[in-house]
Amino acid sequence: MNPLRLLFFAFLTGTAALAADTPPLVRAHAHNDYEHPRPLLDALACGFGSIEADVHLVDGQLLVAHDRKAVKPERTLEALYLDPLRERVKQNGGRAYRSGPTIILLIDVKSEAVATYEALHAVLKNYAAMLTVFRDGVTTPGAITVIVSGSRAPAVMAAQALRYAAMDGRIDDLNGQTAPALIPLVSDNWQKVFSWRWTGPIPADEARKLQALVEQAHAQGRQLRFWNTPDNPATWSVLYGAGVDLINTDQLTGLQGFLRAQKSSAEIENR
Repeated sequence: MNPLRLLFFAFLTGTAALAADTPPLVRAHAHNDYEHPRPLLDALACGFGSIEADVHLVDGQLLVAHDRKAVKPERTLEALYLDPLRERVKQNGGRAYRSGPTIILLIDVKSEAVATYEALHAVLKNYAAMLTVFRDGVTTPGAITVIVSGSRAPAVMAAQALRYAAMDGRIDDLNGQTAPALIPLVSDNWQKVFSWRWTGPIPADEARKLQALVEQAHAQGRQLRFWNTPDNPATWSVLYGAGVDLINTDQLTGLQGFLRAQKSSAEIENR
């Protein structure tokens, strides 16, 4: 690596390295993470265990932005996420958090599914040493598990003997036969699954439905996540209490404080 790139990585990873001992919060998901002042680094500083980046395939490059019109050539998936993660994993003995769990990098594809996935597969191959690898139905965990969401290419991914990413499922996938090695995470739009709109206490039938979906996902060895929910402690409390695995937020420090408080309360109760 040339000196300029070394300086670049020192800038990107320096603060993150200071936070390397931050207790990881495996249920914290940084929604649209790239919109924070320091993409990736702010989420890692708060201990997040799942981080989301939207990508567009533009002239052969995977560019990170919510909308196609907002892409910038320097904001590549490699520059904002994969390169800093690789440096951090090296610093921390093979993990994003020292002695911590595998974390998720959720890549939400905003451009054409097959072409974008093929480009992503080619890029991820260069980072295989830090990634969870899926080979012939066998999962070999790594420091980072990449999961493809948004415009997915299920037929292409299912046909691969070797993958460097898994696929984000939908609620209907809980009733299918797709293996968790292909779909380890099921995510869906809350408002398509539930009729309750977060006014007043959750109705008993909706609470039972949510609990049943959590149990069904867990029985299959999958995690569960919902989007299009209010981003506040009342919402987080419902999802947390039901056992939903990943809780979406744009408020990194807010959810960090909430989850740490839940952990502290549980520790007190177990004394």
